[in-house]
Amino acid sequence: MDLLKFITAGSVDDGKSTLIGRLLYDTNSVLDDQLEAIQRANRKNNDGTLDLAILTDGLKAEREQGITIDVAYKYFHTAKRKFIIADAPGHIQYTRNMVTGASNSDLAIILIDARKGVVEQTRRHSFIVSLLGIPNVLVCVNKMDMVDYDQAVFDKIKADYERLTQNLRIKQVDYIPVSALKGDNIASKSATIPWYTGKPLLDFLETVTIDHSTENKQARFPVQWVIRPQTPELPDYRGYAGRVVGGTLSVGDRVVALPSGFSSTINRIELASKDLEVAEEGASVVVHLTDDIDISRGDMLVKEGQQPAVSQRFEAEICWMDTKPLDMNQFYLLQQHGKTTKVKIQDVVYRVDIETLQQSTATELGLNDIGKVQFKSADPLAFDSYKANKANGGAILIDLRNNLTVAALMITESID
Repeated sequence: MDLLKFITAGSVDDGKSTLIGRLLYDTNSVLDDQLEAIQRANRKNNDGTLDLAILTDGLKAEREQGITIDVAYKYFHTAKRKFIIADAPGHIQYTRNMVTGASNSDLAIILIDARKGVVEQTRRHSFIVSLLGIPNVLVCVNKMDMVDYDQAVFDKIKADYERLTQNLRIKQVDYIPVSALKGDNIASKSATIPWYTGKPLLDFLETVTIDHSTENKQARFPVQWVIRPQTPELPDYRGYAGRVVGGTLSVGDRVVALPSGFSSTINRIELASKDLEVAEEGASVVVHLTDDIDISRGDMLVKEGQQPAVSQRFEAEICWMDTKPLDMNQFYLLQQHGKTTKVKIQDVVYRVDIETLQQSTATELGLNDIGKVQFKSADPLAFDSYKANKANGGAILIDLRNNLTVAALMITESID
């Protein structure tokens, strides 16, 4: 069955948790003991109905504050599709959590309160969606019941959002007026919004087409582990385990190991102890070569003639996730796939003003700041641009002093 991974994002109190709770409730994805827990919690809406938002309030601190703090993942399915939902926090100080939740999503649902319209967090989350290359956005204008289901309110928000996305890298935007509290246009068409002729939310999610094809069809195989049992039964076994993150690999292909540049030929591909002729993108396999060339964890196998950039100097768009600001005097550890290398930040090219989406000069980045940075690494790094191949253009930055992940990177280009 097809799987759709999507994230919900919006400002505080836009109704994200209620929307997800409504989806789970209306698709019969709530277990009996969960319903009993809601009833025991005695959380009800003003009209006496159950407060479905509690279904995504996973932390005690969230329940006490009435907000979402961490990214909450929920799972449900219908007869047509399986779904994984990431519920991102609405508070500005938790923007970093939204980045992690959105990084693997196929679709982003941006919730907008019909009473408030497009606000700063709408712009911030939309910019992150664009930055992470999520191709599809669905704008749910929520709380339509609070504005008497006025079409003019919906049309104005739609026009405002269209202006916002003119300078963003978002391929497709759709719009649905909803009331998560009342259930309007969630699981079925709402009779109270006759002027809306499109699909309700659930129908949209079941039928939206997501293009999973990769623009970069060039083969990329980061080596996660070198397998050398050296047992009496397998004295000469040498396999390279990893996941294909672009294109395909086939028995007989000539490949190059990066960064060394040594070449060889694939003579065997294993998947769960079975031999394959072809390993497609997404497959976790063991690759065998005809030559015993020097390959270690963190190296990459690519087809001859399809080499990515290999460089020690590069630019990356970055979201800073630590309370300590970026420090240009410190070394950091960059991790990409199984490869780790020390890096030094050479320059902050710019910081993005989320209010205006304009770029401004900066000397540092603080918590939740987004910008572009130039790096120099201790070891050569094999990469594609994030736009061409997300899996091979993404990385994280780790603080050597405390081993905390301090930033998410989207590599743009080599600067050699």
